[in-house]
Amino acid sequence: MTARVSPALRHRRHWVFDMDGTLTVAVHDFPAIKRALGIPQEEDILHHLAALPADEAAAKHAWLLEHERELAIGSVAAPGAVALVRGLHERGCRLGILTRNAHELALLTLAAIGLGDCFDSADVVGRGEAPPKPDPAGLLHLAQRWAVAPDALVMVGDYRFDLDCARAAGAHGVLVNLPENPWPELADGFAPDCRALLDQLQ
Repeated sequence: MTARVSPALRHRRHWVFDMDGTLTVAVHDFPAIKRALGIPQEEDILHHLAALPADEAAAKHAWLLEHERELAIGSVAAPGAVALVRGLHERGCRLGILTRNAHELALLTLAAIGLGDCFDSADVVGRGEAPPKPDPAGLLHLAQRWAVAPDALVMVGDYRFDLDCARAAGAHGVLVNLPENPWPELADGFAPDCRALLDQLQ
């Protein structure tokens, strides 16, 4: 499927990216993580951990953090992701990250794929700074930090949570890194990869 991005998005100057599967090649084996942590396959990992007793939750969060640290160190940029982010950075756009990962690991991932200099640490919002997507709090936090209305933001991600988050915040949602768009009613733009999105924004 070809890329489809609203022409109005070409002039947006505030861009927020999901991390895993959007700027990086997806490597998380979520079924295996759930098995290791004793989480039913149909449940969301972060929501499940949030409902556990404090001691048990802390131990499982620690295991998850170390597992994700190894993945972060070995992160590989998704096709076109570096060119897209650098292209927006060179235009003077404000760039943020909104991830269900931990803040410190998001910074580690950005360094691993060569984009650490494009994001201010305070503009990287992880699961410790805001409720996980699809909750819009992280996007609203960035809009407030940047002193712009939420509809000035474009949220780029690879999953429905990213689009739901954008819609709930009043921002624009763009889906990438899928062969086709299964949620056309939620997305303001779609591109099969980040390189195609950059082409649409030229």
